This record gives sequence, structure tokens and C-alpha cells, in this order.
Amino acid sequence: MMIDRELNKYLPKRGKLARAMRYSVFAGGKRFRPLLCVLTAKALGRSPRQVLPIAAAIEMLHTFTLIHDDLPAMDNSDLRRGKLACHKKYNEALAILAGDALNTLAFEILAKQSKNAAVIAEIGKAIVAVIEGQIMDMESEKRRINLRRLYAIHSKKTAALLAACVRASAVQLKASPKQLSALTNYARHLGLAFQIADDILDATATAKRLGKPVRADIKKGFPSVVGIVKSQRLAQREKESAIRALKMFDQKANPLRELAEFVVARES
Repeated sequence: MMIDRELNKYLPKRGKLARAMRYSVFAGGKRFRPLLCVLTAKALGRSPRQVLPIAAAIEMLHTFTLIHDDLPAMDNSDLRRGKLACHKKYNEALAILAGDALNTLAFEILAKQSKNAAVIAEIGKAIVAVIEGQIMDMESEKRRINLRRLYAIHSKKTAALLAACVRASAVQLKASPKQLSALTNYARHLGLAFQIADDILDATATAKRLGKPVRADIKKGFPSVVGIVKSQRLAQREKESAIRALKMFDQKANPLRELAEFVVARES
């Protein structure tokens, strides 16, 4: 796969730290965020190769957040993508350092390859939002949560990085302000649809199908707040809003529209 070749090109190859980084990056996953970068380029009529370094950097950043999310001090999860979490495969200290290294390496790649301060700023701002969303998410375990707060959490924890995928790619490719606004709107709705669908799967699927512990968000996910049926309606609504946001784009944006459909229809 194109994105895996790009990741392999940048990741270190020798040593204990390299092994931990590579273990987590190549542990599976849909490469959803890199795909979003690639499809943004296609929607703008540009070559996906122009955004591959951005796609690789964002996948490293996403992996860093997953490694840290799984730690005992956070979600305390033993599994990720059907395999042992990084801190279970190695140890907690090495997992923390592998996440730190992926975070730092991603910004080195962005600085050297994009040579665009605006791109780096977009992604840096999104990562801070993801971290803020994780704090809000952890705090919600100790309090009664409502739908408004749930949207606030996942606008940061999930949607912010998806928005950065399209925004960073669009900025790198010199999209017009109108194109950038439409793509941003798309990605924010896509992120919420993705999270709601994820919460539904957490409440209804098996650990074998998801490759990670289920019922992890049973007390703080969308189904726990509004029920499965309403959660499904909310996911559909966000999907439809995402697709409507692309009305200014022609058929070159159809893969982005199909991605929104996939997000709510997926079973894993």
C-alpha cells in the first residue's frame, strides 16, 4: 500500500525504540486518516503523491495518541487492533517513549517535506485539540454527561484531526478559501459520524470483530446518553451533513462521499 511504503521510508529501522514504533504503526488499522489526505488531493484534482508526507506524518501522530490512550493511566486497554497494546507487548516506559518519538518524528517530516508553516500549524493545533478532548473524555468518567458535552468532546478528540487531514492537504495544494471551508465542514461532520458509529460498535459488536476491548465507552458513549436508535439517527444526520458540504465539488470528490457512507455502514 502506498501509505505503508511512505511510513516505512521515514520510520527508524534499528533498535528497541524503532521496534516499538514500528510495532504500533504496522499493527493494522484502516489508514483512515492518510486516506482522507489522499482523497482530498483527488477531490482537488491533484496527485495524491503531493500529500503523502502529510498523510504519513498524521498516521504517526494518530498512532502516538493510540499508544498513550491505551496506557494504564488513561484507558488501560490491553488490546489494540487485535494485538497487544504497545505497553503490553513491551513495557509502559517504552510505550510512552515510542509515542513521544512518533510525535516528534511526524513534525520533523512535516518541516522537511511540506516546507509550509501553515500546514505544520494546522496539524499542531489539531493535536492539542485531540489531547484536550482526551482530558475532557477522562473527566467525563466521573460525572453525568449530556449530549452537548459529548459533541464538545468528540469535536476535539476525533473530528479535529480529521479536519486537519483535509485542511493540511488543501493548504499544501493551495486550495481556494471556498474549497478549504467546504472540506473543513465535511471533515468535522465526518468526524462526528465516525465517532458515533464507533460508539455504536463499542456497544453492540464483539471484541473479536473490533480487535479491541468492547463496552469501554458504555457509560460515556453516544448510546449510553441517547440510546442505540437515536445514536444511529445522529450518525446518519452527520453523514448527510458531510456529504452536503461537498456540493461545490464535482465527481472527483465522490470517493470522499463514499467514505462518509462507509463510516456509518462499517461493522468493525
